Amino acid sequence: MASHQKLVGRITDLLNWPRQHWQLLVLLGFLLLLAGEGPPPGLLETRINRQLAGDRFDFISWEADALFGKLVHSLVAPQRYMDEEARHDFVADYMDLVGEIQELEWTTSLVYIDPNVADPDAASAEMRARLAGLRADQRARQPLAEAILEEQVATVLVDEGFGLLGQELPPVSAHFTPLPTLIVISPRDRIENIFSLSLRHGLDTAQREEIEAQIDSALDVSSLVTNIGGLAAYPSMLLESSWLPWVAEVTAHEWTHHYLTPRPLGWYYMESGETRTINETTASIMGKEIGYAVITRYYPELPPPELPTLPEPVEEGEPEEETPPPEPPEFDYRMEMRETRIRVDELLAEGKIEEAETYMEERRQVFVSEGYALRKLNQAYFAFHGSYADTPGAAGEDPIGPTVLRLRARSPSLYIFVNRVAGVTRLSELEILLVE
Repeated sequence: MASHQKLVGRITDLLNWPRQHWQLLVLLGFLLLLAGEGPPPGLLETRINRQLAGDRFDFISWEADALFGKLVHSLVAPQRYMDEEARHDFVADYMDLVGEIQELEWTTSLVYIDPNVADPDAASAEMRARLAGLRADQRARQPLAEAILEEQVATVLVDEGFGLLGQELPPVSAHFTPLPTLIVISPRDRIENIFSLSLRHGLDTAQREEIEAQIDSALDVSSLVTNIGGLAAYPSMLLESSWLPWVAEVTAHEWTHHYLTPRPLGWYYMESGETRTINETTASIMGKEIGYAVITRYYPELPPPELPTLPEPVEEGEPEEETPPPEPPEFDYRMEMRETRIRVDELLAEGKIEEAETYMEERRQVFVSEGYALRKLNQAYFAFHGSYADTPGAAGEDPIGPTVLRLRARSPSLYIFVNRVAGVTRLSELEILLVE
């Protein structure tokens, strides 16, 4: 009887899966449309796509593999039969396993770097065999660890109001995976993300430099091939990490993009730099607050993610006063980057493109001398990193970040904040919200 009930339950789960994962099916349809259409051959996007055709990330294959894995796990869903203590221990052990793997991979790489090792294959054979065993163990545990984290994030989201009849919409879905790299394109005469494209995982420094040089020379633009920490595919793509507070934050960050997708702020994401910055700043705020709640509730022994610094709320008609910042460190990376961006904007506004590019390279060398390994600092760098404007830095004097933070400070809940900002696509619309 018990086995019959379990079978019925699994069949019910299978039948309910399309309803619970409706956005996933919509995304698959969208990807198929993308595969069959393309922009006219003269557009910038077409030229870049053609030049980098061999280096593009294969989203269709990735989605098929990821969705199949999620479906197989959902038919069993062993996390349903685990109490909170067992869930906590399983995820904590999984993160320890990832940390052990990463440490062993680094130790193995050092063997091949060491010029005194005559035969690195032989010297590292035992480590590589152990690494293969650990990777196999990790692959077996990964679906359950993902499912537990998804449900923990979902519970916090529902408590914050992001749910209907106890179900968060869309469902939280995340997958640890090797991430694509991203090429970002900006004009040379201003800082603006005019195009970006996901490239295959694992491009080394020489390959990145070659791609950037090829694009810059052919199109007279500024480009940057960079790593990312997550991507809002469905399931969302997460960088493998052993640091659980960061994982919780990024899971919520990418879910925010899913939530915003059918709303103006998400639907028109690619329409302008203002829209992207509002969107990414909102997702950063959301990710940090939800990540904080997840860690403090389920993993209180860990330090939670850093919360964004919100302006103090003020009474209507009362002038806002800036809180004096804490004493900065001897070299404050964020403030130095902010000052660099401000100066670059000034030079570009004056039409001094070459002078701005020379200045950025000089500043890059300063950052490197202070221990920050910046491979490239150019217009595309600021166009990408400046979109995450919840903290001072690459956004410079862009008012969008502070305005979004003020709106969050004046919103009584995270749910109200996100749904207010979800309807805007421009800074002017955001400012109207602040006076309503």
